[in-house]
Amino acid sequence: MKKVITLASVLSLVYLASLGKVGSRKNFEKVSTIDSTKGLDPETGLVIAKELDMVKAQCTGCHSSKMILQFRASREGWLERIRWMQRTQKLWDLGEAEPIVLDYLSKYYGPVKHSQRRQPLSKIDWYKLNMDKK
Repeated sequence: MKKVITLASVLSLVYLASLGKVGSRKNFEKVSTIDSTKGLDPETGLVIAKELDMVKAQCTGCHSSKMILQFRASREGWLERIRWMQRTQKLWDLGEAEPIVLDYLSKYYGPVKHSQRRQPLSKIDWYKLNMDKK
C-alpha cells in the first residue's frame, strides 16, 4: 500500500511539473497582454515599451519580474503596492520615475475582465467552410 501511495505522489508531482512547463507564465502573458503588437523582453518577460528600462531599473533590482507578471492592478492598486513596498520592504522614493513606472504598469499589467479565463479572441479572419458534398 505504501508503494502505491508513493507512486501516486511521484506521478502527481510529474504531472504538476509538466503543467508548469506547458502553461508557463511567459506563455500566458503572450495571450493576455493588452497590446499584442508589442513583443516581450526575453530577459524579463515584460512587454517591450519605451518605459521598460525605467521599470527594470526601479523594480527588478529587488525582485524578479515574475512578481510583476503575477499581479494585475489599476494605477491606484499599483501605487498602493509601491507604498506598501516603501513602508515594509525599504523601497526607495521613486521620485520622477514613479509616474513613468505607474503608467507602464497600469497600461500593460492593469486589471483584466476575464482573469479566470483567457482573453476573448479578437481580430479573427473568419472564413466560410464549404460543406457541399461532391
